[in-house]
Amino acid sequence: MVVREDILNRKGARKVSEIPKEVFTLLNQGKIESANLTEWLAINHICLLENVLPSIGLEHKLEFIIAELRKNEVETGMKAIRMTGALLDIAIIEESNSTREDVTAKCSNHVSDSVRCWAAFMNKNPNDSLTNKLQYILPFAADHHFGVREIAWMSIREDLSQDIDKSVGLLVDWAKSEDENIRRFSVESIRPRGVWTKHIDILKQEPQKVLPILSLLKSDSSKYVQDSVGNWLNDASKTQSEWVIDLCKQWEKQSDTKATAKIIKKAKRTIMKTC
Repeated sequence: MVVREDILNRKGARKVSEIPKEVFTLLNQGKIESANLTEWLAINHICLLENVLPSIGLEHKLEFIIAELRKNEVETGMKAIRMTGALLDIAIIEESNSTREDVTAKCSNHVSDSVRCWAAFMNKNPNDSLTNKLQYILPFAADHHFGVREIAWMSIREDLSQDIDKSVGLLVDWAKSEDENIRRFSVESIRPRGVWTKHIDILKQEPQKVLPILSLLKSDSSKYVQDSVGNWLNDASKTQSEWVIDLCKQWEKQSDTKATAKIIKKAKRTIMKTC
């Protein structure tokens, strides 16, 4: 099917009620990507499952997955993505290795960003090492779509929080990547407070544990990374304000760049409000 250029290049509706019927249908059929957060949150994942699973050879699992979603009254949004991915992971356990690999690959490379989001939650083998889990999530962290990138860090954040020292050691290499999306992931995935996620208490008390990553990115050229580093430090400032103030003073001396100045401004925004 060839999708019209005007649909592919749309900016996206500001309200769910403003999403054109044709666009909404294509989104729920898994034939186009969402253009913004409004569309991303509006997608009905039960409709999407009904359209996608037969095309990847999992129509025999459709009833089980949809029943679970309806039982939990989940059809849209982040909870639907998380649950669908987890249910798909369960659904393919009994399949052959080749079938599991084929299904995972089809979801990971699907045209629909929502299906790729499901795939980010389809690697929950408790026996996998953190290194292997990060390797699996790498292409999602580098995805061109904002939604997939957000789900990427959310899907592995709990694993990363279990051993912060080890996680930081592994993510240092990500902070050195040429890809700004990967560099951003190295910080965003372990924010002390984060967005829509549980806090990482040890980092609220000991933010210095992440200095090996933060220091590498203190003058990053990417605004995407700058915002993430600034937000990370702003999180930390809510419990360790003096530490953040001292670090910002050090960075001002070490790096007289516009990038560092922008990071520091964002890092100190909560501190400035309380002065």
